[in-house]
Amino acid sequence: MSVRPLSSRALRVAIGLTALGLALSACSSSETPAADPSSSTSSSADAGTPVDGGDLTFAIGNDPISVNPAGIGSGNDTLYVTRQIVDSLTWQDPSDGSLKPWLATTWEANADQTEFTFTLRDGVTFSDGTPFTAASVKANFDDAVAAGAKSSAAASFIGYKETTVVDDHTVKVTFSTPNAAFPQATSSVALGFLADSTLKLPFDDRASGTGVIGTGPFVLDHYTKDTETVLTASDGYAWGPADRKGAGAPHLAKVTFQVAPEASVRTGSLTSGQVQAIGGVQPTDIETLQGAGLELVSRANPGIPFGLTFNESSDIGKDPAVREAISLAVNPTEIRDTALSEGFKVAVGPLASTTPGVADESSHLVTDPAKAANVLEADGWAKGSDGIYAKGGKKLAPTLAWITNFSPNQTSVELIQSELKAVGIDVQLWSGAVPDFQAKLADGSFDLVWGNLSRADGDVLRTQYSTTATNFYRIDDPTLEDLLTKQLATGDVTERNALLAQAQERLVTQHHVIPVHELTTYLGLSKKAHGIELGADSRLDQLTTAWVD
Repeated sequence: MSVRPLSSRALRVAIGLTALGLALSACSSSETPAADPSSSTSSSADAGTPVDGGDLTFAIGNDPISVNPAGIGSGNDTLYVTRQIVDSLTWQDPSDGSLKPWLATTWEANADQTEFTFTLRDGVTFSDGTPFTAASVKANFDDAVAAGAKSSAAASFIGYKETTVVDDHTVKVTFSTPNAAFPQATSSVALGFLADSTLKLPFDDRASGTGVIGTGPFVLDHYTKDTETVLTASDGYAWGPADRKGAGAPHLAKVTFQVAPEASVRTGSLTSGQVQAIGGVQPTDIETLQGAGLELVSRANPGIPFGLTFNESSDIGKDPAVREAISLAVNPTEIRDTALSEGFKVAVGPLASTTPGVADESSHLVTDPAKAANVLEADGWAKGSDGIYAKGGKKLAPTLAWITNFSPNQTSVELIQSELKAVGIDVQLWSGAVPDFQAKLADGSFDLVWGNLSRADGDVLRTQYSTTATNFYRIDDPTLEDLLTKQLATGDVTERNALLAQAQERLVTQHHVIPVHELTTYLGLSKKAHGIELGADSRLDQLTTAWVD
């Protein structure tokens, strides 16, 4: 099968769909610290000997939209479901961000990070009994590239040339340009594997789940849109990651993901015993669940924390002095304390604390409203009678775009509006439906955007801020571009993290971004549910360790 490389436009669309979350969510040197495992509690407490055969009802906030693991779904809730159906080549350890064997026992890369060879585990089968082989890897990777912007996996295949079957248990993946982030991408749900019979179905038809067959510990029983997705244990599953607790068959007989859009309804269902677990716990419900004696499983999300990013093609965003002044006027600690709780960390830089390669740039993140005023006045801005700065007859009134994908967002942006108004900057808030928001990002009719994006690899910075990726923010910084390009071509972890650290410093010292607070994922559990874990991406890991009384 010959697969045509993704066109530049198709690739940007694919990355854009994946990266909408920003607007919507290894060893290292002392200068480039590894992900901070102390910032999270990724699993529920041990409560004795697991019991086999129980049924778990797990309430989620959104319909999955697509049960195709590589489809474009509703976000975390989609991945909670599809992670149970498919396995990946590698597993990312949430304790330190390192990659461990899963369906691949070993892997290696060539010197320029354009060729990756994986040795596959023997004895793995899809739930229909067909074997998982090197041909399965090739078929799935070729399928993802052929789907283009329809596939959430497409962004991982930058410069993809081909996948070659060396033998039944050896496969080689080749790129035309360096892609050092690819091994981490192979741990994702989007690059999980589907049987040949599923791949023969049209890509769009797989969203319903009909005919979707993976190698994972659970199989799809049925999916009823906006109501529930029901999974049952797969017979004979025995190939989970050896380094992950619960590598064998699942204890649970059945898992029902029940759709409950209202957070208060999910919380009420848990406290009343109607469900055994809930996702999407909102900050306002944390105290309620703790007061009821229920357990919370939490983990800070890796990737880009919530914060502001400038559109540097706008008159306001292209002015370095204005960017610096706005950075000085924003108080991340006040925003965290007002909109959230101490369970959410103030950001230390453009990467969250659980991201491999994170660098602490907090010394560059200073709040100083008086200095902000001085910077503006030195740049020729003067306050009018209304207290708002203006220059050349134009008021300093940037448009800040945001979206309601996280309930505290409104409080956060309104507080930012207030902080900037106190300095003399009249922020105009804009929010809308996802399609309208995406159109706004594409046409550049904004000055600032509020958002985050979760991914457990520092390459998330390139996918957001490189001119060769989405380019929503129109950043024209050759030094930053060079750093983001070089890290993708560097296989040595320490060297790559050093480049990522320089990129993080550049992003904050040039005031391209203003990091504010991290996102923390919270799950709520009843006293009957045990062994439920969050993975390195701070999303629900496979439920092989889970059990109910």
